[in-house]
Amino acid sequence: MTDAARPLTRLGFLTIGLFDPADPSGGHESTLRIIELGEQLGFDSAWLRDRHLQYGISSPVAVLAAATQRTSRIELGTAVIPLGLENPFRLAEDLSTVDVLSRGRLNPGVSVGPPMHFDAFKEHLYPDTWAAENFTYERVERLLAAVRGDAMSSFAGTEGIETFSTSIQPHAAGLIDRIWYGAASLSSAAWAGEHGLNLLSSSVIKAEDDDDFARIQEAQIALFRSKHPLGEAARASQGLVVIPTDTATPEQRAKYHAYAESRFARTTSPQGPARMLFAPDIVGSSEQVADALRAHAGFRSVDEVVFALPFSFEHDDYVQILTDMATSLGPLLGWAPRV
Repeated sequence: MTDAARPLTRLGFLTIGLFDPADPSGGHESTLRIIELGEQLGFDSAWLRDRHLQYGISSPVAVLAAATQRTSRIELGTAVIPLGLENPFRLAEDLSTVDVLSRGRLNPGVSVGPPMHFDAFKEHLYPDTWAAENFTYERVERLLAAVRGDAMSSFAGTEGIETFSTSIQPHAAGLIDRIWYGAASLSSAAWAGEHGLNLLSSSVIKAEDDDDFARIQEAQIALFRSKHPLGEAARASQGLVVIPTDTATPEQRAKYHAYAESRFARTTSPQGPARMLFAPDIVGSSEQVADALRAHAGFRSVDEVVFALPFSFEHDDYVQILTDMATSLGPLLGWAPRV
């Protein structure tokens, strides 16, 4: 049992869903099978990243729609959808539809800000309006209004054989309470709390007043809860790259350690003008990983986690990692699988 102030009650995982551009169906199928495995192992949630103009899932909502038909219990999330590439009205329709298909299991995570490499494709995304697009929190507020069921149209009634509504349809009852904000800074954590959202804190944050990742993450989560109407009961999830090696082969262990070592240099100090700080990957036996997490101030601040799977591993590696998480690491942290 963990000695954390908040015993671990929810265990989730996050994947990028890489695919071979010569055979994209194979990678997408692998992702769906991984989600199915997560449900079988008792995970509480499975999350997809959102990658545009890359060889990773560009439409997590579409993939999760497929996942709703291959699972029945596991919650399905996005971490995160960058709203700078989305029309909140249309996204609300898609999210609501998938939530209805899942019978209330969708957990949309979103963020704002100018899209990465926006200048390279802005004239294709917004050919007539790119200079006027608003990439602030206002975009989240538009999404929340649409999901909540606020009026989006001044017309309602029957016209011929068609009936029109003033609000987004289908309306997914309860979805508004399951929207998450991916925060990297103190200001965004505070904004998420003030607006009653749930908080996703990942392995990348801004080093504003400190250079210690765990302390920064702890401070962001504390600020979020201090601003949230639910206070200490507000949902916050922490996510790090965690790789248990209990049942890994010697070849897998060597690959996992090499992967972590190749990424370690970027964790030693804030990177770039935005002072982005990356958390080190945690690789080792479940006992070793559990000890590292118990010593992490960010982990001690939450009762749910979404551990990120490494980007570039093979399907069999993910099977081994998830199996060790569910059967060894999770129980060491006080978690019990859902059945």
